[in-house]
Amino acid sequence: MGTVTTAPVALAPGWRNWIIWAVGVGAYVLSVTNRSSLSAVGVDAAVRFQADASALSMFAVVQLAVYGGLQIPVGLLLDRYGARPIVTTGMVLMAAGQVVMAFASDVGIGLVARMLIGAGDAAIFPSVLRLIALWFPAQRAPVLVQLTGVIGQLGQIVSVLPLALLLHATSWSIAFGALGGMGVLFAVLTFAIIRNRPPEQTSDVSVNTDTGAIRVVRSSPDLRRGFAESWGHPATRLAFWSHFTTPFAGTAFVLLWGFPFLTAGEGLPQGEASLVVTAFILFGIVLGPVIGALSVRHPMRRSRLLVLPTVGVQAVAWLIVIAWPGPAPLWLLLVLAAALATGGPASMIAFDHARTYNPSHRLSTATGIVNGGGFLAGLLAILFIGIAMDLQGAGTPETYSLGAFRIAFLAQVPLWLLGATMIVVERRHTRVHLGLEAPRRPRS
Repeated sequence: MGTVTTAPVALAPGWRNWIIWAVGVGAYVLSVTNRSSLSAVGVDAAVRFQADASALSMFAVVQLAVYGGLQIPVGLLLDRYGARPIVTTGMVLMAAGQVVMAFASDVGIGLVARMLIGAGDAAIFPSVLRLIALWFPAQRAPVLVQLTGVIGQLGQIVSVLPLALLLHATSWSIAFGALGGMGVLFAVLTFAIIRNRPPEQTSDVSVNTDTGAIRVVRSSPDLRRGFAESWGHPATRLAFWSHFTTPFAGTAFVLLWGFPFLTAGEGLPQGEASLVVTAFILFGIVLGPVIGALSVRHPMRRSRLLVLPTVGVQAVAWLIVIAWPGPAPLWLLLVLAAALATGGPASMIAFDHARTYNPSHRLSTATGIVNGGGFLAGLLAILFIGIAMDLQGAGTPETYSLGAFRIAFLAQVPLWLLGATMIVVERRHTRVHLGLEAPRRPRS
């Protein structure tokens, strides 16, 4: 297995390393809060903007489309300019988006706001991954990546509980304006504290994982070749499909459709629905270190041992809930939440693939490709569910029904099948590339 040397970092990171990482993680928590800020107030948004299911889906779809579409450009910019200016710009864009959202009164302005939020959100997680790669030893990276993902999910709790309570206690404008103010605060904080690389490192140094050649990265042609070289490696494609397949069901559930399904579909009171969504987040936090540890112990079997079983668990749990006669009991919905929660930690394995097999001069580009996969699938799932609701005549809060939600959530099945198939294909290509399996002989 090849390894990537990103910087001559000390084996024992100092206090400055940890402070920079902590500020980056704090920015990521806020970005997740911004990303999921409609999760518990989707019905409020439908009423405010007089939006049917397809229009409500578009708030999440355009946000995720911008997020996914900017992953590769953000990766290229990170490879050239470093994390500090990119993460600061991201915080400013999200703050602007929430201020626009605070005063939006029609769907068009709301869509502009979600586009700004998606653009800012796109910059944060790849920037934190780059900080981990450049400020910490390579052997600590898998654990720190998992820990970053786990802590970041606390942002969903903020959007499900405090933000919803603030909105219902005050007003739409005050709640979303407060998020905008937090964005401004973190823009100042990240610019003041985060630095692109350790002071003893004057440039990005990479070791090519295929040839072992060492070079200092500073030339602009790296940007032009970065995408083709990254996508050309089968491990990057394996990582893309792993991130495409594992988190989208949880993304669609917690970002938009879970709360309406639980309240208007399953008939849960607001408190029990919040419990299920919060359980999803807490299960992910608990499972993250477990899946991270298994990933470290079984690096050559991660796809077969962790990624594909995670996909299967999610699909089976959803199908049981869909087939349940009548409203599902609370315990089964909590089981569903636990199953969906496996997707986030399992998706972090994809970034280990990208980090392990790509030299640092294209690390952020590869990360952008991988991250875009998960949000492309999330976008499609949210859109397909919304369209399926409208096609059944259940597109508004007044017409939501349990039967319509159950049929709509079946739209996730084709995405699971496509993703799982491509994981199997690209896993074999990666193993052949690494010399772990012999290529198949062409049929005569």
